[in-house]
Amino acid sequence: MTRRSETGWETWFHIRLALRFDVTVVPFSARTTRKRPNLAIGVVEQLVADIVKGLYPIGSALPPENVLCDQFEVSRTVVREATKTLIEKGLVDSQQGRGTIVCRSEHWNLLDSMVLANLFQRDDGLAYLDNLIEIRVALEAAMAAKAASRATASDRQRLIRQRARLDETLTSPVDYVVEDKALHNLIMDISGDKLSAAIIRAIHDQARNAVKYLGNISPRLQEDTHAGHLRIIDAILGGDAEGAAAAMRDHIESAWKTRRQASEA
Repeated sequence: MTRRSETGWETWFHIRLALRFDVTVVPFSARTTRKRPNLAIGVVEQLVADIVKGLYPIGSALPPENVLCDQFEVSRTVVREATKTLIEKGLVDSQQGRGTIVCRSEHWNLLDSMVLANLFQRDDGLAYLDNLIEIRVALEAAMAAKAASRATASDRQRLIRQRARLDETLTSPVDYVVEDKALHNLIMDISGDKLSAAIIRAIHDQARNAVKYLGNISPRLQEDTHAGHLRIIDAILGGDAEGAAAAMRDHIESAWKTRRQASEA
């Protein structure tokens, strides 16, 4: 039997999975049933989304325990466990006589994966994604410069092999994004800047799940992205720290400019 072609939506979904998990994506027809998540985690995920997206405004109270129990069909123990987690994320505060109150956004843990993912999904999510790009440019450009300055012979061979993998997957968007992520991780590793790398990974992985961030990967964008990667690699291989930083800066900014314009269209 001939396998049907993927729709554009399915291709985008596969790219998201590939970006998030660095795995070969299993076709829709071969997917297995996922294990049911912990009940408290499911409640937390929904309440985080509702709070961050404004369903429960700042200063308002979450529904009482018994209402949440009915809403999610869980026990009071599960609701209390979920509420404790929300407090740890800085989203709510338990106040005597008032209930569980939604905190001001200044108190939210913006590096928390659930909080950050939902910020990117909000109507004003592009503003947060713009901020992410500013952070990426500052940190990744500096790391590219460090990689150019400290790359060993072994590191350069790893970059050459990664360049070959990018070349091989150029016609496959799903495979290419995996190698794209691998290249950035490799450069961060070579730079030796573990703190900056941890910050980038913490915030960037959540952005990759946002429709507004990933956008549609057109053939033109794919070609431009690849050309940018090659300039970064060549600069690092040549020991050109300033060139590597400039190439990384241009790559991140130009790619986001194209995707952002598509999101606003």
